[in-house]
Amino acid sequence: MESNIGTVLWCSAGIAVGGLVFAAYKLGLFYQLFHKAETKSPRHGGESVAEVLRAHGVKYVFTLVGGHISPILVACEKLGIRIVDTRHEATAVFAADAVARLSGTVGVAAVTAGPGLTNTVTAVKNAQMAESPLLLMGGAAGTLLQGRGALQDIDQMSLFKPLCKFCASIRHIREIVPTIRKALAIAQSGTPGPVFIEFPIDTLYPFHLVSKEFGVKNPPKGLMGKIVTWYLNNHLLNLFAGAWEKRDVSPLPVDIPQATDDQVQKCIELVSRAKKPVILLGSQATLPPTPADDIRKALEDLGIPCFLGGMSRGMLGRDSPIHIRQNRRDALKDADLVLLAGTVCDFRLSYGRVLNRRSKIIAVNRDKSQLLKNSDMFWKPTVAIQGDAGSLLMKLAKGLKGYRCPEEWPQSLKAGDVTKEDNNRAKADEKTDRHLNPLKVLHCVDELMSEDSIIVADGGDFVGSAAYILRPRGPMRWLDPGAFGTLGVGGGFALGAKLCRPESEVWIVYGDGSLGYSVAEFDTFTRHKTPVLALVGNDACWSQIAREQVPILGSNVACGLAFTDYHTVADGYGGKGYLVGREDEDRLSDIIRQAQRETREGRATLLNVLIGKTDFREGSISV
Repeated sequence: MESNIGTVLWCSAGIAVGGLVFAAYKLGLFYQLFHKAETKSPRHGGESVAEVLRAHGVKYVFTLVGGHISPILVACEKLGIRIVDTRHEATAVFAADAVARLSGTVGVAAVTAGPGLTNTVTAVKNAQMAESPLLLMGGAAGTLLQGRGALQDIDQMSLFKPLCKFCASIRHIREIVPTIRKALAIAQSGTPGPVFIEFPIDTLYPFHLVSKEFGVKNPPKGLMGKIVTWYLNNHLLNLFAGAWEKRDVSPLPVDIPQATDDQVQKCIELVSRAKKPVILLGSQATLPPTPADDIRKALEDLGIPCFLGGMSRGMLGRDSPIHIRQNRRDALKDADLVLLAGTVCDFRLSYGRVLNRRSKIIAVNRDKSQLLKNSDMFWKPTVAIQGDAGSLLMKLAKGLKGYRCPEEWPQSLKAGDVTKEDNNRAKADEKTDRHLNPLKVLHCVDELMSEDSIIVADGGDFVGSAAYILRPRGPMRWLDPGAFGTLGVGGGFALGAKLCRPESEVWIVYGDGSLGYSVAEFDTFTRHKTPVLALVGNDACWSQIAREQVPILGSNVACGLAFTDYHTVADGYGGKGYLVGREDEDRLSDIIRQAQRETREGRATLLNVLIGKTDFREGSISV
């Protein structure tokens, strides 16, 4: 009996001691024994953020300013990182997305807590679906005030976990450096995507300011008062403990999946036997580590006809004999081998139904779920590779040295291209009931666009037509939202593109509906001296929707807009606007050239082009 009582007492004592040890650990008491808070230091957490970003080659941080994140912005500017403030938080994230795509590094945006972060949700989801490596930093209520009704305090982590590869909330200043290093590596590894770090306001400001917020003016008397005062003081010291100790800020290794040697050899054998191979290139083919120019050379060496989508548009230049732009469905029906290089069998390929079941299909994608999407229903890969598309193309070109696709195959597809494009050009010469023919406008722009141009696509019907007519001049010269089909990317994408390529002529192709999302960024273009050129197809309508809604449901409700003076809006924001109508048809080229001169002289320019209706792309769908 006594033995049992003793055992119980020992167990109880052990549990109590263990509980005390755990409590001491959670309160940071053990850590503070060896790492002290430097209470006299003027340093703040924003400086740690800036140091890591600079070490990772970050050149720009896009933002809409807020008190929660001011220390990050000030510290970054001091270290030479350019702070670019926009008129909407979504634009800041879209701009970071564009920088990520064009620079091969992680794009970075910082926004304030609560509504500042909720305003970014669509842009972050777009980056997730477009597979853009992006770091979003958000402010937050203080570590002890979260969940207690502080200003702009919401559960931000739950909001972003479904959207991001990695989410973290900084609880101590010493965590800032390792957390950002980890986040940046994760953003670029595997399938790239966005990551999110939350910075409670007390992790960013200096000790002397934070300590004032922790002071209790009238603490409860007695034991409870002493406990509260001790707890707050300990929390403050633990927050800053070891904060300024030297830490490694260099980049961590990035993990990029690769095809195995056996998989590469199998692909080489399949391609070498094919008589009518086709390559469908998606945005993943433009991702690091393989330079786009190297991929272009590999494709040209293989001589296999290519259909280019997403960021890969322009990969083969303006007039490549192996770049096929039209009649994709027919080509896939005839092909005996299809290489899906980062292309996904989603709605853009009719969920795989356009693929010939008799064709050999090689699919390569970094993301396993995207690699095999809808393969359980409409198609089956002959070889499925979870790996990097660009690297596989390089290995194929090396393994197939001396091979060249039978020339009659790409020549026959190219002949179909010429026929289709001649028909499109004939449609451009037709008169519309009123205003200008949008196809004629687009052909004119294509002829005058400079060789270093970057095209940003932001719209529905007008942009859909532009995708058939405008020809990117080279790799990494086309930006569209990607699979999410997001409207409103134009201002941010153009801003990021112009900063990455200041010497390039950056065109935003807008529908008049989509322009409304980011026309205010003409103020940003003016303030930050990033002159871009916006082409607005103004038909006073959400035409992509109306083309189905009216014939099916018999009503134009909510589809109608007005022929608004968007050129005047551009003028008001410090840019230069032009109104272009049917009366300007004969001097359309001259007006475009004048707009190009304006941008070269440093003014963001907007062409408000009044357009009529055509039957081009009739039958295309918006859902």
